[in-house]
Amino acid sequence: MSTAAIETRVSHIEVETSADEKRDKLGDLVDQMDNVKITDTDLVGLNGPEKIVKHPLQNSWTLWFFKNDKARSWEENQKPIITVNTVEDFWSLYNHIEVASKLPPGSDYSLFKEGIFPDWEDKRNQPGGRWIINLDKRQRAEHLDNYWLEILFFLIGEHADQYAFQVNGAVVNVRGKGDKLAIWLADATHGDSIIRIGKMLKERLGIDPGERIGFNIHNEEKSKSSSLKKQKFYV
Repeated sequence: MSTAAIETRVSHIEVETSADEKRDKLGDLVDQMDNVKITDTDLVGLNGPEKIVKHPLQNSWTLWFFKNDKARSWEENQKPIITVNTVEDFWSLYNHIEVASKLPPGSDYSLFKEGIFPDWEDKRNQPGGRWIINLDKRQRAEHLDNYWLEILFFLIGEHADQYAFQVNGAVVNVRGKGDKLAIWLADATHGDSIIRIGKMLKERLGIDPGERIGFNIHNEEKSKSSSLKKQKFYV
């Protein structure tokens, strides 16, 4: 299925969920995962009583939620919500949870290909790095949710084209002082594909051409030597 068709299909699917219901669904997302289970009944009425035809994604994607619970380890705070493999299930999920800008400070959403844990230490992430987009708190209302949704479309729609093998996932960090969006790539040695994906992202998000974003290599970010903590690519 073409990426254009995916986005066209997504744009026409509407799941009626009030703001109050969304907050209730989020509630305690860690302890009430059943609230965001996706079933065919979520889509009843969208296409009439006939059999629902779903549109498969090229990859299955898992949404993770990080809750800042200081009584738990970082790994324990990372909780998988659900794995989706169709356009309709993705959109139903998105409409059952709170938007990123409404999450409490210290929370994260992550969307990764099925089987990849959203951590540097996952064997499929270790050789890679991430494009980083920083937003100060004044930009949250204007940009955060739109940027995050566009990034989600970039992932599930395989918009990296021939470089899609590089895209492992994405993370949004909601913080009191400012938020961060990151797109995680699999191999930091593929310079050409890294630069191309970075340019695609800037264009997709409508970031001013004069504003630079940087790519950090995981192994250098983890290094104790501050002299090595440098972004190796910019666009």
